[in-house]
Amino acid sequence: MTIDLHELDAFEAVARHRSFRKAAAERGVSASALSHAMRGLEERLGVRLLHRTTRSVTPTEAGQRLLARLAPALREVADALVDLTALQAVPAGTLRLNVPRPAAWLVLAPVLAGFVAKYPSVKVDVVTDDGLVDIVDSGFDAGIRFGESLAGDMIAVPVGPLQRFVCVAAPSYLKLRGVPKSPDELLDHACIGRRFPGGRHYHWEFLVAGKPLAVAVSGPLVFDDDMLMIQAARDGAGIAYLYEAMVSEELAAGRLVSLLDGFSAPPGRFFLYYSGRRNLPTALRAFVDFIRQ
Repeated sequence: MTIDLHELDAFEAVARHRSFRKAAAERGVSASALSHAMRGLEERLGVRLLHRTTRSVTPTEAGQRLLARLAPALREVADALVDLTALQAVPAGTLRLNVPRPAAWLVLAPVLAGFVAKYPSVKVDVVTDDGLVDIVDSGFDAGIRFGESLAGDMIAVPVGPLQRFVCVAAPSYLKLRGVPKSPDELLDHACIGRRFPGGRHYHWEFLVAGKPLAVAVSGPLVFDDDMLMIQAARDGAGIAYLYEAMVSEELAAGRLVSLLDGFSAPPGRFFLYYSGRRNLPTALRAFVDFIRQ
């Protein structure tokens, strides 16, 4: 036997008002439709729930017993739905982000304290990973990536300022090896390489006479970590190619020197991206709005 919750809710309304007309007005249906539904419920239950006269409707003994148990249960259901609505309105829960390490330093770390202060019911769980990860399959709510080239079902939101790459070296290295005057001269220098998680080595990008140029540099050191590259460059081990914002203090202090500025590739920016195929969790929606502001 299958009983619809709507039918039980309708019975509670009729028994409470002791009137089909008033219960029907409350529920936005006709009194005849409500009366028909109650007859169907009684037939399936095999017991009369309501005494009907031309002037009044009153619960039978069976109806009173059902109402005594049913009314508190329906209130519990209503309260649960109110709580759910409140949960949807107030951002809460865990926000899982997959972020490359440079993005974590440059654009995520500066905003996290403000975000969690504004939304104390949200827990932000950050995984730093320089590889290309399928955030949906891996259980992440969103990710951050440099550039806007994403899968077609993803939504991208710019985060943080424009970022420029620069070649840098320590004065001690330049005194020993000289200063390169063009990107092709890097082939004669000790360059600190960057290796992606998949094993591919990054080719440094420049703009020469308005055309992009990628240089396959080489040198004694290859890293997958920007902090190690900065340290090695500062120690005079070679030339590094890094986000300018990550070495701004080193440049200002003179510990590193910027090279080949006239050949810099156009700046780009990081994007927060997430799947557009589902409703946003409240925590993610709050974070997207926070980033946009």
